Amino acid sequence: MFYRLLDMKFWLLLFTSCLIIPLKGMSQRSSQQNFFSLSELGPTIGNMYYLGDLNPSKQFYKPNLAVGLMYRYHVNARLAYRFNVATGSVEASDADSKNDLLVNRNLSFSSNIQEIVGGIEFHYHKYQMGNKKYRATTYMIFQAGLFHFNPTREFNGNEVELQPLGTEGQGTSFGRKKKYSRYQLCVPIGLGAKISLGKVANLNLDIAIRKTFTDYLDDVGSNYSVDPAAFDGLNDNTAMELSNTSLDNSRYSRRGNKSTDDWYVYYSASITFRLGKTNKCAEPR
Repeated sequence: MFYRLLDMKFWLLLFTSCLIIPLKGMSQRSSQQNFFSLSELGPTIGNMYYLGDLNPSKQFYKPNLAVGLMYRYHVNARLAYRFNVATGSVEASDADSKNDLLVNRNLSFSSNIQEIVGGIEFHYHKYQMGNKKYRATTYMIFQAGLFHFNPTREFNGNEVELQPLGTEGQGTSFGRKKKYSRYQLCVPIGLGAKISLGKVANLNLDIAIRKTFTDYLDDVGSNYSVDPAAFDGLNDNTAMELSNTSLDNSRYSRRGNKSTDDWYVYYSASITFRLGKTNKCAEPR
């Protein structure tokens, strides 16, 4: 039920509303500060990890290094627009599970992720860089964007891309599904905190979970492995062998849960720098 509430149309409508409403306040700003004095840019560094069929609930599981760039524009002391680009990777393996059924399933994957997202940042307290009275705040992040992923798995000593294989019968005469797209929408939702480092820089710490609209971040979408007959006639047996990797060689092995989509999380630290000078007399609004 929780996943159904996070319908893509609902999030896109809310995201659009949140972007439109602040425009009125933005148009009423005085000339005390200009575009560059209200803008920040800086690098981010942190970790990404995955939640899905191969890791339903364990937080901070197999985190991998991720880096990126953040731009922020302060609409007022309580609200900012922010845009991020980031690249990282996620992975998971049934071999790490304490559940014997999952260990027997014997699935694993890794995937590089590249994303571009934009949205809003709500400050819980008034904030202004360089102002000792308003030098720190916590905040909430709400964004939407696009990401690219490419699940792979080691097979016979090589790293094999899984999407082109159609491991669940996609693209075969047996399977009814088309191969999934490796470009998907995501909705980052998270929390953070920042503190002013003098008049020109901020230190930011935040974490945001990415709601996605695909169940194939890990290449696992069906409840059970496909009938091996789906791969009859193929010159390469790789798709069939990676469709069902169960240790007990069961003909129809359990794969995933097709009723839920996958998620990934990015938590990071960043230092952003003001792009222009500010009026010393300017007060936050």
